[in-house]
Amino acid sequence: MSGLAWVLLRGLTREQRHWGAFATDFAAAFPGAPLVTLDLPGNGALNGMRSPTRVGAMAAFCRSELRLRGIAPPYRILAMSLGAMVATAWCSEHPDEIAGAVLINTSLRPFSPARQRLKPRGALLRLALSRHDAIASERVVIALTSNTPRGDDDSLARQWATYRRERPVSVANALRQLWAAARFVAPRAPPRARVLLLTSARDRLVDTRCSHAVARAWRCELESHPWAGHDLPLDDGAWVIDAVRRRFA
Repeated sequence: MSGLAWVLLRGLTREQRHWGAFATDFAAAFPGAPLVTLDLPGNGALNGMRSPTRVGAMAAFCRSELRLRGIAPPYRILAMSLGAMVATAWCSEHPDEIAGAVLINTSLRPFSPARQRLKPRGALLRLALSRHDAIASERVVIALTSNTPRGDDDSLARQWATYRRERPVSVANALRQLWAAARFVAPRAPPRARVLLLTSARDRLVDTRCSHAVARAWRCELESHPWAGHDLPLDDGAWVIDAVRRRFA
């Protein structure tokens, strides 16, 4: 199992560069396994593409991209937020291709109500559609998704603002991604693959009860981080890597 490729998927309007140092650290923790960070259509290097309005179509794109790169299944997936929905659809529609899935701070219908799946809905929508001050927008994103105190250190916001300027996500694509996430309904039956759910107890974007509800429905493993925000790999990447390595090394 150690040689299976790991596929990393980010969330709404985010791209592979938002993994930051976590991707490098994760690869070092699994030295015998290829690591692939994919952008969803409409994000990052693929910002010129039209984002699908179905999560299943996003999964289909990822499958096609891996085949083009010559990376054969089965895969293991680590994904957060919208990316975790893509991973869930992938597990359901092509179960033989997925050997394991780590879903971080996910929220899935039909297991949780809308008010828990996305708490500050209006704020997130405004951020996704914002075309004004990039640094100010990223400061708000970080405030919503991270619980790591940074004081006056604005370096992360400036870095993410550079990504936003270099590879802007169109308003239309942001709306398509929001629409796809809102429409997605996960299967009630658990995936055939081993699933590990990681949740942040103090997530201010997605209620931690969403992950607990999935764990109960699918009878899968769950670990809860006591203080991190929605972007758990950003706040405590070492904790994430340790949790994954104990199960998939």
